Amino acid sequence: MTTFIEDVLKDLHKSGIPIEDRLFVVPSKRAAIFIKFHLANLLQHTSFVPRIISIEDFVKDLSGLKLISSTEQLFTFYSSYKKITASDKLESFESFSKWAGILLQDFNEIDRHLIDENSIFDYLGAIKETEHWSLNPNKSEFIENYLSFWTNLKNYYKTYTDDLLSTGIGYQGLIYKLAVEHVETYIELNQEQQHIFLGFNALNKAESYIIQALLQANLAEIYWDIDKCFIEDPLHDAGLFIRTYKNNWSFFKSNSFDWITSHYTQKKSIQVIGVPKQVGQAKYIGHLLEEIKAESTDLRQTAVVLGDETLIEPLLNSIPASIDSINVTMGFPLKSVPLSTLFERLFYIHLKSGTSYYYKDVLALLSNKEVQIILKDHKSNLAIDLVNRINTNNILFISYNDIKDLAPEKIEALDLLFGKWKTSKEAISSCKKLIMLIKSKLAKSGNEMIFEYLYRFNKLFNELERLNDTYNYFDTLSSLHSVYKELLSSETMDFRGEPLEGLQIMGMLESRVLDFETVIISSVNEGILPAGKTNNSFIPFDVKRENELPTYKEKDAVYTYHFYRLLQRAKNVYIIYNTELDALTGGEPSRFINQLKLEGIHNITHNIASPQVPYLIKSLKQVKKTDAILSIIKDLSLSGFSPSSLTNYIRNPLDFYYQKILSVKDFDAVEETVAANTLGSVIHNTLEEFYNPFINHELNVAMLSELLPKIDSSVQAHFKDLYKKGDLSQGKNLIILEVAKRYISNFIQSEIKQLSTGATIKILGIEQDFKVELDISELDFPVILKGKIDRIDEFNGTTRVIDYKTGYVEQSKVEIINWNDLTLDYEKYSKPFQLLSYCYALHLSKSISLPVTTGIISFKNSQKGFLPFSKKDKAGNGAVKQQLVTEDTLTQFRIQLHKLILEICDQEQPFVEKELDHDYSNELSFT
Repeated sequence: MTTFIEDVLKDLHKSGIPIEDRLFVVPSKRAAIFIKFHLANLLQHTSFVPRIISIEDFVKDLSGLKLISSTEQLFTFYSSYKKITASDKLESFESFSKWAGILLQDFNEIDRHLIDENSIFDYLGAIKETEHWSLNPNKSEFIENYLSFWTNLKNYYKTYTDDLLSTGIGYQGLIYKLAVEHVETYIELNQEQQHIFLGFNALNKAESYIIQALLQANLAEIYWDIDKCFIEDPLHDAGLFIRTYKNNWSFFKSNSFDWITSHYTQKKSIQVIGVPKQVGQAKYIGHLLEEIKAESTDLRQTAVVLGDETLIEPLLNSIPASIDSINVTMGFPLKSVPLSTLFERLFYIHLKSGTSYYYKDVLALLSNKEVQIILKDHKSNLAIDLVNRINTNNILFISYNDIKDLAPEKIEALDLLFGKWKTSKEAISSCKKLIMLIKSKLAKSGNEMIFEYLYRFNKLFNELERLNDTYNYFDTLSSLHSVYKELLSSETMDFRGEPLEGLQIMGMLESRVLDFETVIISSVNEGILPAGKTNNSFIPFDVKRENELPTYKEKDAVYTYHFYRLLQRAKNVYIIYNTELDALTGGEPSRFINQLKLEGIHNITHNIASPQVPYLIKSLKQVKKTDAILSIIKDLSLSGFSPSSLTNYIRNPLDFYYQKILSVKDFDAVEETVAANTLGSVIHNTLEEFYNPFINHELNVAMLSELLPKIDSSVQAHFKDLYKKGDLSQGKNLIILEVAKRYISNFIQSEIKQLSTGATIKILGIEQDFKVELDISELDFPVILKGKIDRIDEFNGTTRVIDYKTGYVEQSKVEIINWNDLTLDYEKYSKPFQLLSYCYALHLSKSISLPVTTGIISFKNSQKGFLPFSKKDKAGNGAVKQQLVTEDTLTQFRIQLHKLILEICDQEQPFVEKELDHDYSNELSFT
């Protein structure tokens, strides 16, 4: 394959004029590298390298101005704005920056296309006056300000450009405008210099004027890279601009228009592949590259062109290990490096008003890798300690003083992280000191990449400090954050590589003038390639058309040309698009794909690729009982099984293994909303406090009535004890607090009502602990059953063993039919198992005399009162119920209990996971 650059150099070589005497002007600096490379292969003798310059640098030299950065434009514009705006009408820098950036883009476009600023701004002001309120004699302040903005645009432009010119700097459009004014002088002074313009397509009017002037003076040649298919088709957007130049430039009235090629119609392999999601595209490109690498060891003629440049990060992680030489021309966005997360989180917590930080924001900052590094010493990691203390104390909002009290030994680091930023200057200073602190902590790490990150962020904050010192416009942290984000989004980490070796990865604009045999283009979706109808401008569409300013149609035509130019000389083309709907883009293949099919020039293959998802046969996990595990089970048996641990085994043996054998504890997290188990504990503790003094006493209405006024203070105290520093004064927590009070009030009221109707209640035990040894002859080690019973009382002469439940429980949940199911079905029989465990333990310890009743009091189903355990002879409404717990009842239970414990202690019986079809995570159990 012969490239466009090679063809141009060969043509110039034939003329006999030494190439080193020519000045090459190209669309991008990258093209210069390839020109030098092909020159070295073409020339057979020693020669000086010609001067090769990008069009931007060439125009800048013509103008004599220095280019101002986009960020500094904003500050200099604000200075100009302040000069001509009355103090009572002056907007803050933060408010100004929200619209000034768009206006600066419009200034740039107007100047690049040599539009008379007076006519366009006067026209815009007149339009706005006519459109809305010109006939209304009484205009409001809002309307006056609105119209004032439009009528002042000309003043903004003139004052701003005059200020820039007085200091010898300019934005790109102003530089182009001044270059046009200087081009005649340049021609007079450079009569011997030959200029070679190559690879241009969409020229603004300033560029067009300059090139035409040099052509007319016989000081230039221009080489177009356009195919016959595009320029001869009046509707094809790939030839839109070059057709215009061919037809309208006076130079081509008397000179031939050369360099129309016929490469596009040559045979090509074009594959269109739909791939789901962004990461899916990156992974598929990695798969393609592996195949291409297997067929050819040389990837210098292969390019990956990213339609969406945000794909660079997943793509770099998807490059096959076999490809050892890569050249990335785009640069890695600084906002994508891990360190950017630290500063974004810092800004996030400091931008919020108030004296305290929300705990999630603090935890997010403390979990940052760099923060953990600076808070770590040889003794402990303070970041982890702080997280644990916040979780343990249930702190929802935490002040800086609270943080210092929790960790007084790291004041310097904590001050940089959590000390209040009163001014923008303090914020910048804290960030710079933080960078230096991280650097000092990592001095011996040997991680060069993190030092590069730190250097780039330090440079960024230095720039913010310079801007603040020079202009002093950061009157709020929000304005500082806005400029910080703008600077961050424009900064990239450049990759070092050999530009002429290996696989080439680039954006669409970097592909200008370059040709490759194999091209992979990603993100070829409508809204990305081309971008579609985006109009970030104050100038309406019709005004742009009237003044021949570029609109979305011209911008789409630019990308159409780049897309088709990549295909012109390529032999193998892979066009990849996203098949899934992603926000406002993706899902719909680009019009370019449909256009390729409709042209009928090439045979297009279209496939949908999807990742190979292995078919996994779900198997239940199981853990064999080793000697070590059996030893732990023996220790557990000696310390005691609780009814809740046994029902946990019934529910899922693997959970029992994690919790009791491995001692895996639940993560202790902040309860933003009171958890169900906390509510249950508060109710249990309050009832224990109330009824404990009544043990071995019969209740009466008077003593219970005295408890009612105490409910509020007691519940509050127990919540404070368990919920720590959590807020109960508002929202869901306040509702839960009131629910707890209502539950206890309803319970006490129900007992008062029973006593009032003649019932007798004697309290025998409250939150009573039990611990008994089971006689299991098959085991050669002792087995203990232990736990805590919520309440034991005597109701109308019958002993009751009661378990409290704050959740909703129905009568059917405390009934059993078949004893053999008791240890098999957690959903149906966990509550009867627990109740009978209590009765069996009390019977063994001779604390009760049979028969007794046992059951549940459900606070959420309080109208049903006491729900007694029942043994049903058969299923159905006609079943006979036995509600008394007798000797026979406990004998049947003992058989099931022993069978369950023997299974747990059997070394041949592994812990086998149960497939659960019900979520028990919110169910409560108190033992």
